[in-house]
Amino acid sequence: MLLFRWAVLLLLLAAGVCFALYIGTGQARYRTWGLVILKWTVLAALGFFAVLAMERLL
Repeated sequence: MLLFRWAVLLLLLAAGVCFALYIGTGQARYRTWGLVILKWTVLAALGFFAVLAMERLL
């Protein structure tokens, strides 16, 4: 559980840094990286909630 929490937190932080770099520099690659990281963050969060739901069912 703790691993999932840290993974989601670090992924959100990395996406935030990428978006801040995009705003600061205007380079589109940072926006692209930020969106990819955000996508993986959502997937990690869904995995975390799936594990929580499975624990409740079992």
